[in-house]
Amino acid sequence: MAFTSLKSRFAGPAVPSGMTRQAPLLGISLKLASTITFFVMATALKIAAETVPIGQLVFARNFFGLFPVLLMVALRGELGLAFKTRNPKGHLTRATVGLSAMVCSFTALYLLPLPDATAIGFATPLIVVVLAFFLLGEQVRIYRWSAVGVGFLGILVVLSPHLGEGQLDSTATLGALAGALGAGFAALAMITVRKLCETERTSTIVTWFAGASTVLSLLTLPLGYVLPGHSWVVPDLSTAGLLVLIGLAGGVGQILLTQSYRFADASTIAPFDYVNMLWAILVGWLVFSEIPVPEVVIGALIVIAAGVFVIYREHRLGLDRTKARRASSPSKS
Repeated sequence: MAFTSLKSRFAGPAVPSGMTRQAPLLGISLKLASTITFFVMATALKIAAETVPIGQLVFARNFFGLFPVLLMVALRGELGLAFKTRNPKGHLTRATVGLSAMVCSFTALYLLPLPDATAIGFATPLIVVVLAFFLLGEQVRIYRWSAVGVGFLGILVVLSPHLGEGQLDSTATLGALAGALGAGFAALAMITVRKLCETERTSTIVTWFAGASTVLSLLTLPLGYVLPGHSWVVPDLSTAGLLVLIGLAGGVGQILLTQSYRFADASTIAPFDYVNMLWAILVGWLVFSEIPVPEVVIGALIVIAAGVFVIYREHRLGLDRTKARRASSPSKS
């Protein structure tokens, strides 16, 4: 029933296909470039968060990130089509969920060392498996359930330094909880994108998300009247530069990530997402003098291993489905 209801919400015309081509090395290169770009954004965000509230950072990420997205869409000749949709509710749902994920993950980046926040974020693909089973009715076999269970154990290991003392009011604990909540919202956002992709163009999805998120993030502006610590500020020149960099890097990173999937299969590209842990350790050490504790490294390795196994199983199942289709198709010879 839940699947039928969700499917009806995203009903609409099909999207034309045939816009991809196989060039795995190019796809992997674009994916790696996107991880570097996103960590430029994360570094600028962590620095700016010392003086700028999270709501204003989220607005900057979406507002300035809108310009690279619109440029990409215009260069593809889809600027007019990008704003046309028969499913505005679906896009607003995706924007709300994605914005919630952004607020939580930005909070985690601010309150936690980079390696810790990054490792917690690795829970997202594992949560996607669970949500796909319950919300989309996708079949999940014992191998993937086992990998998900092991992955969540790894996340508990990562969280243990922050939750072990039971101080729920501590900064680190709040950061860890925000990171875990952000991973859940990010997984839910991926589910909504999966459904939108059945009826909407890529240019429509990214344009609506950037535009709607920019508008929705303005709702954090009045928070300053209730919570003085969240009042928006007038940035100085260097901070303004950081805000612009956050948005541009986020927008360019999203474009690079999107383009990478045009040149290689998801199962080929997805494992390279875990190179983020390398950037987190390097940037955390060089810029913020952060050295991850052993629990974070061990937990991250467990989660990465579980995630890679899930990706491997997806790849094998994809090959099996392809073979089955070929076997059931009439011969043309």
